[in-house]
Amino acid sequence: MFLSAIIFGLLGSFHCIGMCGPIAFMLPVDRNKPVKKFFQILSYHFGRLLTYSLIGLLFGLLGKGFYFFGFQQQLSIMVGVSMILVILFPKLFQKISFSNRISKVILKIKNNLGNELKKKGNDTFFTIGFLNGFLPCGLVYMAIFGALATSNAYEGSLYMFLFGLGTIPLMTAVVYLGAFAKGNLRLKIQKIIPVFVIFIGALFILRGLGLGIPYISPAPITDLVSSTNACH
Repeated sequence: MFLSAIIFGLLGSFHCIGMCGPIAFMLPVDRNKPVKKFFQILSYHFGRLLTYSLIGLLFGLLGKGFYFFGFQQQLSIMVGVSMILVILFPKLFQKISFSNRISKVILKIKNNLGNELKKKGNDTFFTIGFLNGFLPCGLVYMAIFGALATSNAYEGSLYMFLFGLGTIPLMTAVVYLGAFAKGNLRLKIQKIIPVFVIFIGALFILRGLGLGIPYISPAPITDLVSSTNACH
C-alpha cells in the first residue's frame, strides 16, 4: 500500500502542475544563485511534506479508532468503493460544497499564500509550501482516503509523506523549466490517473475482504489467531 502512495504522487503530480504548478513557478527563488535556489525549493517541498504528514497523522489516528473497534476491514472496503465511485461518477461529488466556515479558512490560506509569494525571507519558501499543502485538491483527497485506511497515526502520516515525496520530481521540474508539461505527454498521463485510482480502490477492497492472499488481501488477525489456537 505504501508503494501505491509514491506512484499516486508521481502520477498525480501531472494533475498537480495544473493546480499548484503556477504557485511553484511563481516561487520568488534566487535564479542567479543555483545552490541557494536549490535549497529554497527544498524548503518549499519540506513545507508541503510536513503539511501532508500532519494531515496523514490526523486521519491515521481516525483510522486507528476504526481499527480499535474492529471496523478496519469495513473501512478499507468503504475507502476502496469511494475511490472508484469518485472516478466513475464525478458529477455526484462535484455538487458537494464546503461549509462557509471551511470556505473562509481556505480563502484566508490563499490570501496568506499570496502575501508570502511577494516576500523573499529565509522562512518564505517553507511557509509557502506549508500553506500550499492545505489547498483543496482531488488527488490529495484520494491520498487521504489511503491514510484513513491505515491502522495507526504513524502509517497514516507515512502514507501522506510518501504521496508528497512522489510529487517532488515533477513539481521541481516546473520551477526549473516552467510550464513544460502542457503537451501530449501530460494529457496521456492524466488519462492514466483515473485507471490507477480505480486499481488502488480495488486493492483496498481486496484488503478489506481478507481473502488470505499474502500482501494483497491478508487474512484478518482474528482468523489467524483462531487457526493458531486450533492447532493446539
